[in-house]
Amino acid sequence: MRAARAGLVALAGLALAGCGLTPMYGDAGVGSGLTRIAVSTQDDRLGYRVREQLEDALGRNPAEAPLWRLEAEVDQSRRPLGRRIDDTATRYELTVRGRWTLTPLDGGAPLSGARTVTTTYAAADQPYAAIAAQQDGEERAAAELARQIRIDLIQALSDQP
Repeated sequence: MRAARAGLVALAGLALAGCGLTPMYGDAGVGSGLTRIAVSTQDDRLGYRVREQLEDALGRNPAEAPLWRLEAEVDQSRRPLGRRIDDTATRYELTVRGRWTLTPLDGGAPLSGARTVTTTYAAADQPYAAIAAQQDGEERAAAELARQIRIDLIQALSDQP
């Protein structure tokens, strides 16, 4: 039974190899070009977090010279949700807007887009816990924004000739 399964898996692998399928993240796919994108954001805490998340999501390789420059501008707004009896918020809604421009370093038309991410976090009574909750919300929003921008970049670069 085990030998039959192994034979079936090997046969499926041969069938896929012969069909011309190229994985998105393979060497010839769009995903391999993402490692050659240099990322820049504004110089503040949220910008730093978004830049870190984007570099991780794109798999930036500093040993290779970049072919593209990604400039991202992010801003955030915070809105209280729910009220306690003492008129303080029980939760906050954090909205992060990111606008990005991808410019080829060898010239050419830039590509651009925008994304909005919303997350919530609990309001805490203790000052340290409140700061930690806010920073955790920012980190989660930055990670989701980076994921969405990465998807946009893959789609935009796959449409390029």
